[in-house]
Amino acid sequence: EADKNDKSVKDLVLLMYETALLTSGFSLDDPNTFGNRIHRMMKLGLSIDEDESLPDTDAEMPPLEEAADAEGSKMEEVD
Repeated sequence: EADKNDKSVKDLVLLMYETALLTSGFSLDDPNTFGNRIHRMMKLGLSIDEDESLPDTDAEMPPLEEAADAEGSKMEEVD
C-alpha cells in the first residue's frame, strides 16, 4: 500500500513538472512516458484496478457498416 502511494506521489510530482514544461513552450524528451503517467492517474482517480478483468464488450457491438462509396471515404491527398 505504501509503495503504491509513493509511486502515485512521484507520478503527480513528475506530471506537475512536465506540464509546466509543456505550458512554458518546451517539449518533452519522452511524451509516451507522460501519456502513461496521465493514464495511471486517470485509473487511480476512477478507482480502476490493473488486475480487474473487463467484460467482453466485442460481443455486444454491432458489425461495422460497409462504406457504400469507397472513393467518397478517402481523405483528400495533399502534396
